[in-house]
Amino acid sequence: MSEPLTLYRLMILYMLDKVDFPLTNTQITNFILEKDYTTYFTVQQTFSELVDSGLITAESTHNNTLYRITPEGQQTLKFFSDKISDAIKEDILHFFKDNQMTLKTEASVIADYYKTPGGDYAVRCQIRNKDRSVIDLTISVSSREQAMAVCQNWKKQSSDIYALLMDELIK
Repeated sequence: MSEPLTLYRLMILYMLDKVDFPLTNTQITNFILEKDYTTYFTVQQTFSELVDSGLITAESTHNNTLYRITPEGQQTLKFFSDKISDAIKEDILHFFKDNQMTLKTEASVIADYYKTPGGDYAVRCQIRNKDRSVIDLTISVSSREQAMAVCQNWKKQSSDIYALLMDELIK
């Protein structure tokens, strides 16, 4: 096993272990690329290897993948965390401190769509708190473009929509 690849695996495990919510492929990849640790393709290879080995789980949507560490991943990290330098650990913790709310919101507001057997599209909009759904709403639309628009608008306006629904439903 190559030493740099081992480090990248451990870095991703460390990141996932330090939060109580899933992180997206984009969030982790952006951190690693911004710090110039490695290339995009190496990060994607590392994700694949971690999923294949059962150290992380992946949940895909139409535009991103959410990752969580597994108990096996936590155990592996426990054995090898000393292989991650203190400087890298500090970079990761600083990244979380600066971006905690944004990271959590991005991971908890989910929208995805799929084509139904009838030929239209179903858009599933969710707000999650850890592994529990706060709201889980599926809307039927007639085109892929509408489905994509609903997904984008849900990401931007989910808290307002949720508040409006709650106001109307608890009257």
